[in-house]
Amino acid sequence: MTLTIDTSRGTLGLADERSVRELPLYSREAFEAISDQWVRVGWALGQYFTFTWMGLPILQLPEDLVRVQEVITTIKPDVIVETGVFSGGSMLFHATLFEALGRGRIIGIDKHIPAETRDGITNHRLASRISLIEADSAAESTVTQVRSMIGAGETIMVLLDSDHSKAHVAKELEAYAPLVTPGFCIVAADGIMRDLADVPGGDPSWTGDNPSAAAAEFAARHPEFEMRDPEWQFNRSKLRRSITYWPDGWLWRKA
Repeated sequence: MTLTIDTSRGTLGLADERSVRELPLYSREAFEAISDQWVRVGWALGQYFTFTWMGLPILQLPEDLVRVQEVITTIKPDVIVETGVFSGGSMLFHATLFEALGRGRIIGIDKHIPAETRDGITNHRLASRISLIEADSAAESTVTQVRSMIGAGETIMVLLDSDHSKAHVAKELEAYAPLVTPGFCIVAADGIMRDLADVPGGDPSWTGDNPSAAAAEFAARHPEFEMRDPEWQFNRSKLRRSITYWPDGWLWRKA
């Protein structure tokens, strides 16, 4: 794909082996085409490694954080189960939202939680809203432990952000989807891998080996879930599509 931005003419040229098109530069279609490449370039340069939340690294695209905030503040889950802790920024992000809402807690799971990450979370003033489990997220014993930490009647949302291989995400989806409350969601993060197979740092295998592929197959097997992006809570723009690292990752359990 060749993109040609002509600011003097106000056009965006799109060309590939099949066609050549020209779009108005300040159109929704041009914005989406440019944004797709912006995401790819930003990922290759490690843009997502430049953000922190309350001092701890948070490896997310800012728009994804805003969108998940919109969901959390709308559905107000009692518990978020999140696989993948890394440096703990997302734990504190969700804890901050829950503190503002006056309710809610997070169960974070990772195969290895560094001592400095654990200390950064357990010594934080929001530590009471966070529980950490150091274990394989897809192991049956881990799921059993998580179940034991959820009270009767509590509402549950799940975020999958650990090992992003299709096989592992598929195991996590099967393991944690039964915990999701009807009307709530389970999210397979970082399906953007499918669009990064040819960028520096990417891998050709990601074309098929990615979280979105696991989510699509899960949705086909489980009619009780629907794949759809969350609705924007406010929109006076001409835009309709998020800039995201989580394409086709939102699975909503039907009410």
